[in-house]
Amino acid sequence: MKVYGVVMAGGGGTRLWPLSTSRKPKQFLNLSGKETLVNEAIDRLSGVAQETFIVTNASQAQEMLSQTAGRVPEDHILKEPAARNTAACIGYAAMTILKKYGDGIMCVVPSDPYIRDEEGFRQTLKGAVAAAEETDALVTIGIRPTFPSTGYGYIKNTAVEGKPWRRVEEFVEKPDEETAERYVAEGYAWNSGMFIWKASTILSWFEKLLPDIYSYLVQLSEGFGAENEEALLWEIYPKIPKISVDYGIMERADHVLMVPGDFGWSDVGGWDAFDALKERDENGNITVGKTLLLDSQGCTAYSVDRLIAAVGVKDLIIVQAGESVLVCPASQAQRVKEIVETLAEKGEKEYL
Repeated sequence: MKVYGVVMAGGGGTRLWPLSTSRKPKQFLNLSGKETLVNEAIDRLSGVAQETFIVTNASQAQEMLSQTAGRVPEDHILKEPAARNTAACIGYAAMTILKKYGDGIMCVVPSDPYIRDEEGFRQTLKGAVAAAEETDALVTIGIRPTFPSTGYGYIKNTAVEGKPWRRVEEFVEKPDEETAERYVAEGYAWNSGMFIWKASTILSWFEKLLPDIYSYLVQLSEGFGAENEEALLWEIYPKIPKISVDYGIMERADHVLMVPGDFGWSDVGGWDAFDALKERDENGNITVGKTLLLDSQGCTAYSVDRLIAAVGVKDLIIVQAGESVLVCPASQAQRVKEIVETLAEKGEKEYL
């Protein structure tokens, strides 16, 4: 069966502000020193997927076309007129693939994780494709935890006799530290946000569990190939209810499998996750660009084109990009998105 890659790349990356902005969100950033995050995601799918699609915000489509030139055909870049969460994003991709290109296995991945062992990832993904093809199940990849993270969701899972995949018993939200320690001890996996399934299978679950969204997807498909296809997209897509595929389908479906993965995965969702990309020095600091840290420990300092200098500080995140400077305790890194929200409320768009 044909395998399609689908890269979800429409987010704003607000927790990596001010490096990630609406003009250049994190999927267009080169954080590893190798390639932009979106191109790394595309390249990782090679060898497994025969074709790859990208779902992105319409406002980012031109930049996406430029960034991915030579990797993804223009007609494989699907433009969302409005952000409607992952259910709409995935449903739109599934309906497009089924109606325009024929049924096949979809490998749906976010654009922003960092993965150290790319060949290990491909082997795991091939195992997930085999599971989806053999069982007609909804399949996800569960990451073996390396520490009791309070920043990731978890998957409770049990063995399936004679099979390399496991049965998903429950998806659980980000836990407190004590609960995270228990989850790790009991063999829970991190939720990677990667999904593998037949296009026809996921659409059947939309019809069953999210019939209102499915109805809009059918309306969209009726315009495929017509002269007014784009006009219909702009008319219909913003009406689709906002809900994640996790809440809307994965947590409610009764035939969900998990393939375990252990390939150096990290969701680079905020400045506190930079350890996955850069090594800390003898003082526990991560520094990028022009920086000078004296008598300082446990800090992350990232400069684009100015000097960052600090003396006698500990466990701080300091970031300079353009006209903006971020300073916050490392323990508060997940609140950076609140700065973006506040600036937007104040109409200070020049910083976003």
